[in-house]
Amino acid sequence: MKKIIHLDNSDFFRKFVKTFLSERGFLVEGFNHGSDALKALDHGDVGLIITGLSFADMEGSDFIKRAAGCPHSIPIIALTSTQDPDTEKTLYAMGIKALVLKSGSWQEQLLPLVNQYFAE
Repeated sequence: MKKIIHLDNSDFFRKFVKTFLSERGFLVEGFNHGSDALKALDHGDVGLIITGLSFADMEGSDFIKRAAGCPHSIPIIALTSTQDPDTEKTLYAMGIKALVLKSGSWQEQLLPLVNQYFAE
């Protein structure tokens, strides 16, 4: 089974997302360092990346550029509280497939996207 890599600088939010998706049958591995998440991509068993935009060891944009250039062509969803239209445009240009805001309804937006990318 392909797994989801979730990268976020908040331990609480990583655990929350992992629980939410695991309860729906998905295998989720969480990271708080971009470098560790990039190493996990080398295993070839990753079907989706969900990422925030700021980590202890690199900016989210650097992670997205490197992950988007990975030979496995893994879809990337940005899950962030950033609502800047210029940032959103830049993220899509870098290769994300979708952007979900960390708002009260993020689960309702995220789950259909996860299902979509695992159905392909």
